Amino acid sequence: MTERTREVAKPEERPLIEHLRELAYRLRRILIALAITFMIYFMLGLELVRVYLPFPFFGLKYVLAEVPVLYPSLFDSISVQLTQLFIYNELPKGVKLIIINLFDPLFASFYISLYLAIFTTIPIIVREIWAFVAPGLYEHEKKLFKSIIFPAFLLFALGSAFAYFLLIPLMLRIILLYATALGSAVEPTLGLRSFVSTVMTLLIATGLSFELPLIMGGLTGIGVVKSITWLKNWRWGVLVSFIIAWIISPGTTGGIIETVIGVTLSTLYFIGALISKFMEKGRRNNPRKL
Repeated sequence: MTERTREVAKPEERPLIEHLRELAYRLRRILIALAITFMIYFMLGLELVRVYLPFPFFGLKYVLAEVPVLYPSLFDSISVQLTQLFIYNELPKGVKLIIINLFDPLFASFYISLYLAIFTTIPIIVREIWAFVAPGLYEHEKKLFKSIIFPAFLLFALGSAFAYFLLIPLMLRIILLYATALGSAVEPTLGLRSFVSTVMTLLIATGLSFELPLIMGGLTGIGVVKSITWLKNWRWGVLVSFIIAWIISPGTTGGIIETVIGVTLSTLYFIGALISKFMEKGRRNNPRKL
């Protein structure tokens, strides 16, 4: 495709004020979606109600089913229930949570509600971003953007799961070992607000960090960065990975958590470099997409 054809295919540019209005409109819709989902998690509880449904097959008259029901509750909301899940599943035996400030339970519920709101509104956020940038993209760029929506959601979920099932239990066990080594005079305790904020920070930061291969592949897919550039600068990729690990880690484990996160992100960097190489090869084999 020639440059002239590419220029004709591009939509007509709009004035800057229209772009700003469109951006404000999309941001407003995202904020409204976040606010509604936040209030659901922060102010509504979830209970499974047993019901018996007619089932006239196999000789059964009724079958038992559990239906999720929402009910208004500030003190037994979904975020509070999830806080209890974190405490009983993640906290190792021997470590106790304490309330240091009066509003620590409220802030803990706030952090979890915010995380859940961000996680569940990712499809809406992506759709609004897509609606804003789509008019200025070429056809092959639109296809690329659409193809990464589900992988982006999946990688974020995998990153959060990696933090929940590996990083956080490892971090808490290391803290317990340090406290035990100091003797019986030191009781291993954690502040509730500090515990929840650390867990939420790791879940969000690790989830976003797992998007690295997708970002690298996307930049190569639209022709911004060549795959050879990623491979030649792998040392910088590893360095940045460990810098990110140092930033997002709690910094209380003697470098163990930082090393685990840094090695994981470095591995993701090399995976992203390989994905970029395959995408670039695919573009060369299909020149009509360029």
